[in-house]
Amino acid sequence: MEKVEKTQENISRCICLNCPSYTSVCRAKNAPFATNQSTQNLKARTHYEKMFCAFEKSNCIHLNKGCICERCANFKDYELTNCTYCIHTGGVSECQSL
Repeated sequence: MEKVEKTQENISRCICLNCPSYTSVCRAKNAPFATNQSTQNLKARTHYEKMFCAFEKSNCIHLNKGCICERCANFKDYELTNCTYCIHTGGVSECQSL
């Protein structure tokens, strides 16, 4: 498995925040951070509340309400095989698409 590069381009292609598991509660809780998250020094960061396939799991998502990882351009381009990266750092192999 190839790890997704932590770049501004890949972050802009990320669809994590459109996932059904990223609930309205998560959106409200992370609203100040979603628009103001610094993209400085991305490679050194371990957490970023987005693009969970490159960073560690979400601090907000705790329940799988559906996974859209397989629809993401980063997932396809990096030939990822795991899903639910938002709940499990590194993802899990049981992908269940919506």
